[in-house]
Formats: sequence, structure tokens, C-alpha cells
Amino acid sequence: MRGVVFDGSRVRVVDDLAVREPGPGEVLVAIAAAGLCHSDLSVVDGTIPFPVPVVLGHEGAGIVEAVGAGVTHVVPGDHVALSTLAPCGTCAECDRGRPTMCRQAIGRPGRPFTRGADPVYQFAANSAFAERTVVKAVQAVRIPEDIPLTSAALIGCAVLTGVGAVLNRARVDRGDSVVVIGAGGVGLNVIQGARLAGALDIVAVDACAAKEAVARRFGATEFLTSADGVRDLLPTGADHVFECVGRVELIRRAVDLLDRRGQAVLLGVPPAAAEASFLVSSLYLDKSILGCRYGSARPQRDIALYAELYRRGRLLLDELVTAVYAVEDFEKARAEAESGRVARAVLTF
Repeated sequence: MRGVVFDGSRVRVVDDLAVREPGPGEVLVAIAAAGLCHSDLSVVDGTIPFPVPVVLGHEGAGIVEAVGAGVTHVVPGDHVALSTLAPCGTCAECDRGRPTMCRQAIGRPGRPFTRGADPVYQFAANSAFAERTVVKAVQAVRIPEDIPLTSAALIGCAVLTGVGAVLNRARVDRGDSVVVIGAGGVGLNVIQGARLAGALDIVAVDACAAKEAVARRFGATEFLTSADGVRDLLPTGADHVFECVGRVELIRRAVDLLDRRGQAVLLGVPPAAAEASFLVSSLYLDKSILGCRYGSARPQRDIALYAELYRRGRLLLDELVTAVYAVEDFEKARAEAESGRVARAVLTF
């Protein structure tokens, strides 16, 4: 079968990939569509260290082909969106409803794929850039069949991360002011999460002026090409600033733009060893810097919720898809993603 494999030096679309059958508590999914996220590109450029060879992709949707023993919540033929979380379901963090903190779900890459006799790693417990993948049952969330799979694919990362950061982690309240630095796939979902939460001022900041229209479509009340103008709009600062780019100088800027009791929420992914600085004295008025993993999501609950919000016209998905490519055109999709001009390029099989 076909898949996108990174071998440590280059990315290739191969056609000799195989995946094992699902074991107990697992699901085999035929991938229909997968979004190309910057986290996939960060594996390629070394920003996210990961063992190789690896099948890339982590933002996908498809149709269940087979289930392992004990799986009852999905059956063959069901449409599903996939999450990257493979929590154990039994530890203290899972019991508290915090699956993103499950230690069994972090840093334990499996190798369900092979090329010939050689095993191949799975990225983010998912590997959606393959015609078929095997995931834990908890990662497959059934969705209504009337949702286009090219749109549903994006729920599993961009939407869970962006909207979840607003609703689950920052807990933005009605009337709050929000600044979003970076209007890519995650940033646009932070914007619409702020809209859903009832934020009054939603300021999008992106160096690409062409993104203004889509940012406003998702809910931005103002658009700036530089954070320098934020204080003109919010003289005392913002209640929440979301950094969605992953640059240390923008992390510092996010902290500097906070009002009293404000929160800087870090969603962008800088290099693993990157360090950021800030004025310690600037935090004493009850300001906070919050990390956020995967939107502090509970995927079985959140994916179903976001799918229903989409069906009711309250959450945007189709507008995130800026281009659709066959998997054989991966390099074209990659160029689009790296350009910074698009929200999400989507690969289809």
C-alpha cells in the first residue's frame, strides 16, 4: 500500500508499505483524507525529534475496515476521525479526565508498519499518511457520514488543539479579549474557539496580509500584520494571548501583551532545546504562562462535539481546507504548507 515515509534524510511516497492486522482493543482504518500539519514538517526538519524510518501524518479521517477483540464502539463501515492520543484509560491522569497527561500516551512510538522485512515507526500513534493504519480503539471517534472526510480529518489536530486550547485550557469567558499570534490551521481554530466562547475582542496577528479575510471569517474582530499595533487596540493589554507560531521572540511578545491576570498560552512548537525569556516582574499581577498539549482534549467527547457544532453551522471546517492533493502530489502539498499562505493542505488516497 501507499504511504509517506521519512527515512531521516528525505521524504518519499512509497507503495510497498504494509500494516499489521488490529489486535485486541485496536482498529484498522482506511484513511480517506489527512491534513498536512506543520508538526509533520517539524519531524522532517528536526524540530520534533522522532525515530526513523517513520510514516508521517497525524490528522486524518477514514472508514473502519476491521476491529480487534473487545472493540464495540465502532464497527466496519463507520466513518471516524482519528486523534493522536493513545491513553491507557486506567492511570490517575486518565481517571481525572486528563488523557493528554497520560504517560502511556507520550513518547512510546510503536512500529505496526513494515517495508519488506524492516519495521517502520508510527508517528504520533497515528500515521495518517498511509492508505491504512492501526490505532487504539480510543483514538477512533465515530462521526456522522454526512461530514466530508476531507473536512473531518482536520478535527483530529487543528480543531482539537486550537478550539480546545480556548475552551479547555484557557477557559476564555464571555467578554474577554483575545490575541492570536499566527493565523494558520491552529490559529484559525483558536479564533473560532474564542468566538464560540463569547470573547468580545479577537485580534488576529499574522505577517501575511492575505489571511485577513479568512481570519475575519473565523471570528477575528481585528487583523494586524504586526503585534506592534495590539496596544493601540487594547491599551491595557489582553486577557489571553495565544502564540501559535513557535518562535521564542513571539512567546516573549505574548507575555508582554498581557493585561492584569492575563494568560499567555503556548501552542506553537519551537525546537526542543529552545529557551525563551521574559521579565519576571511582569508576571506579578497574577499573569500566567500556560503550556497546552493537544488542546487539553478529551477526544471521544470533543471530536463528537465539534462534529455536531459543524453540522449545526456553528463551527467552520470546510473553510480550513485550502487545497486537496492526491498523496502522490505530496511535494506540492508540502510546498503549500511551507509557504505559510494556507490553513491546511489535505492529502487524499
